Amino acid sequence: MTCKTYQKYAGFSAIELMVVVAIIAILAMIAIPSSVGRIVKEQVVAAMPLADIAKAPIALNWAVAKALLADNKEAGLPTPDKIVSNFVSSVEVQNGAIHMTFGNKAHPQIKGKILSFRAAVIEESQIVPVTWVCGNAKPPEKMTLKGVNKTNVADEYLPYLCK
Repeated sequence: MTCKTYQKYAGFSAIELMVVVAIIAILAMIAIPSSVGRIVKEQVVAAMPLADIAKAPIALNWAVAKALLADNKEAGLPTPDKIVSNFVSSVEVQNGAIHMTFGNKAHPQIKGKILSFRAAVIEESQIVPVTWVCGNAKPPEKMTLKGVNKTNVADEYLPYLCK
């Protein structure tokens, strides 16, 4: 009598491998958009300190003359296209507001977009320091915002303080 022995093969079938690949693809599709948003938000946050060079002369002029500076020249700054960084292509002072345009190595989601910083002041008391309001944020109580908000960066890419 002959006895046949069967060997059991260890491993995965093609269907099992396809299921695993499909699950990994679904997880990747969920993770990629959230990581892009994080990268763009990090670029916005990294660019924000560039506006600080314009804040000091504007605040000083408010404290001394109770007037906000009209443009880069009055603020003693170079032309807007000369104030740049890795993510910013220009910084423009316009009637007390600072408008930062994203460019250079900025992510395509924000390239060409503007983030504004507006001066919030107390009209009756120029001794109170100027507070800077970023993007679409609301001013502190009893303070008046100066300048126009040109922010067109999507809210999802703005830091919490700018929403």
